[in-house]
Amino acid sequence: MSILGGVLFDIDGVLVTSWKPIPGARETLDYLDHKDIARAFLTNTTSKTRTQIAESLAGVGLPVHADDIVTAASLTADHLRETYPGASVVLVNNGDIAVDMPGIEFVDESSTHDPDVVVVGGAGPEFTHERLSRVYDWLCRGIPVVAMHRSLMWTTAAGLRIDTGMYLTGMEKASGHTAQAIGKPAPLGFQTAAERMGTDPVDVVMVGDDIDNDVLAAQVVGMTGVLVRTGKFRQDTLDRRAKNEFGMQPNHIIGSVADLPELLENR
Repeated sequence: MSILGGVLFDIDGVLVTSWKPIPGARETLDYLDHKDIARAFLTNTTSKTRTQIAESLAGVGLPVHADDIVTAASLTADHLRETYPGASVVLVNNGDIAVDMPGIEFVDESSTHDPDVVVVGGAGPEFTHERLSRVYDWLCRGIPVVAMHRSLMWTTAAGLRIDTGMYLTGMEKASGHTAQAIGKPAPLGFQTAAERMGTDPVDVVMVGDDIDNDVLAAQVVGMTGVLVRTGKFRQDTLDRRAKNEFGMQPNHIIGSVADLPELLENR
């Protein structure tokens, strides 16, 4: 058994739902502080900046520092600066997160000139028929489309909501072109979060509510995956995967983040 170098949390569905704390979340964070265990947070949320996320969590009693949060937007900015330096970028996203993407030249999507790159964030009111049709047209004409993530859904207090991956799948199938996704489940975010904690991925426990994007993706890079039965967790999804004896399974399954201290004590 590897040493415990740190714990990596998904946020939505694990610590909060619709920015309301899940019971036991504060106590679990306090436990990690008491044990002096490093922690970080990896989220595909693109409607808030890292500072806004930290403030929202602090506002419901969950003390989290902005520097400990790795977002799909910050990862995407790193990718754009490295892969498309100086590119003109159209951003289609629900939320103003430009402060987490310094050095990126954003242009108005209504410009008569095509952008060099199109970046698609999380789904929301901005995902109108007109905007998505234009993104599809750009994709068909070979303009690079970079998705901050390709999550299929997220959970709210009112139920599930479809996310960017639902739209991308149809666009890619119809166009024959593929959009590059940066956030979870891509390995970069998990590796970046481990670096933030100053530890190796094999010494990190990842806690998530999405069996594919959070837990199994973390296990691919060597982390120990812990699936919680809150947020977007659905028993039928777990049951279907369990029927496939050759498919990956979560390392651990717990009721909620409140059960994490007991699991860590017994690992």
